[in-house]
Amino acid sequence: MAESPTSEAMNSLTVCFGEMLIDFVASVSGVPLAKAPVFEKAPGGAPANVAVGISRLGGSSAFIGKVGDDQFGYMLADILKENKVNNRGMRFDHKARTALAFVSLKSDGEREFLFFRNPSADMLLQESELDVNLIKQAKIFHFGSITLIHEPCKSAHLAAMAIAKKAGSIVSYDVNLRLPLWQSADAAREGIMSVWDQADVIKVSEEEITFLTGGDDAYDDNVVLEKLFHPNLKLFLVSEGARGCRYYTTRFKGRVGGVKVKPIDTTGAGDAFVSGILSFLASDTHLYEDEKRLREALMFANACGALAVTKKGAIPAMPTREEVHKILEQQG
Repeated sequence: MAESPTSEAMNSLTVCFGEMLIDFVASVSGVPLAKAPVFEKAPGGAPANVAVGISRLGGSSAFIGKVGDDQFGYMLADILKENKVNNRGMRFDHKARTALAFVSLKSDGEREFLFFRNPSADMLLQESELDVNLIKQAKIFHFGSITLIHEPCKSAHLAAMAIAKKAGSIVSYDVNLRLPLWQSADAAREGIMSVWDQADVIKVSEEEITFLTGGDDAYDDNVVLEKLFHPNLKLFLVSEGARGCRYYTTRFKGRVGGVKVKPIDTTGAGDAFVSGILSFLASDTHLYEDEKRLREALMFANACGALAVTKKGAIPAMPTREEVHKILEQQG
């Protein structure tokens, strides 16, 4: 069975950079957004979800991003604090609101989104507002692609990544494609790939492989290795939902099966998975060199993702270390 991240994880900071927003999740599953009678408010935003996920697992995390100088923005800052995430890198915009996303759940737990960002505060983070000292302390610097869509946030993102790399941080990238937010599919592909070779660890979904390669088979190892694996990459992960995940390093590749649960809401499942693997990597930065240890860590991460789909919302569903151990013991 997978061991937990060691106590060193407490001192191994993961800085998550990007968006934090409010998800309004339809209270009834299986209906389109327009027909949903009631929505439940839930904190969200992939990088913030990962920061909370790491903290719940006993790791050390911080969040850098911008929210509105409004009730929702301060609520989000408080939620991070309550979850023991360092929020000193958060900024509050007086002119723009905290981003909102309305989410409806199909009967299988998959999602439909409608975003309100015109522009929202997260898009307006400026390079001058970065907490440089916080970034320099990061053992891992983690981000997604949404912050690469608009200026000035894109420049802030690139600057933060450069600071982290110079400080020796492991750079972690979860693509987290949200096509409706980009101007076009081509713009999305180009934007996502623009920082590809900067990342040490990349996590994609099967759909994202197909999208980024222009329609290639997401299950073909050669597609991954020839089109997406780059020379500086230490670890490439493909999340396969309930079926688990695949992993690729310079020396080996393989698959780790999923943990069976009854899905209620897939929101945050990928973020919980990322939290699981990063919580290991923060305390064992050479994890990708030891296949046995990597497989244990990925089993732990798969269990994190599985537990997240058993509750509604993202941040409320992030599991604790105890919950992960319990489900892994039940799986035998």
